[in-house]
Amino acid sequence: MPRRIVTGQTADGRAVVVQDGQPPRSHDLTHTPGFTSSLVWATPALPAVPFDDTDPTPAVTSYVPEPGATRVIHLVIPPDTVYASPAHDPAAALDERLRTSPGLAELFEPDHPGMHTTDTVDYGVLLHGEIVLELDDGNEVTLAPGDIVVQNGTRHAWRNRSGSPASLLFVLIGARRNS
Repeated sequence: MPRRIVTGQTADGRAVVVQDGQPPRSHDLTHTPGFTSSLVWATPALPAVPFDDTDPTPAVTSYVPEPGATRVIHLVIPPDTVYASPAHDPAAALDERLRTSPGLAELFEPDHPGMHTTDTVDYGVLLHGEIVLELDDGNEVTLAPGDIVVQNGTRHAWRNRSGSPASLLFVLIGARRNS
């Protein structure tokens, strides 16, 4: 799980660390071994500063932000072999994702596992490991640590074909979809 450090100000305007620890909405998924998800931070469409000492993440009802709002999500994605294991129960895994990633898990396509589309602009950074970005028509891009993806509301999936977990950080910015 990631460590989250949040800054704020004292009454006299001095910068200080006000929170230091694991984000409260962090989950090691039971039905997808090796998959971890943390909602690191969230802002409304017009955030205010300085920080008022109220952690915004417990009140988030959807991991997909409304236009102008943001979500910061840290994921560790296990190798695809986890999903191919005879012990993997897709229904139980989906139920768990619906509880731990509300608003996002509902967007995953049942006939194309992992594929989803959100009305967001996402900045994704691969921190560790290797991951494949799958788009329509078999288009794929393999990412290495430090690579950055700007995902503009398009249909996609993440595939980990390596033998090790991949760690990613995403900033989702809610967008309005043009017709």
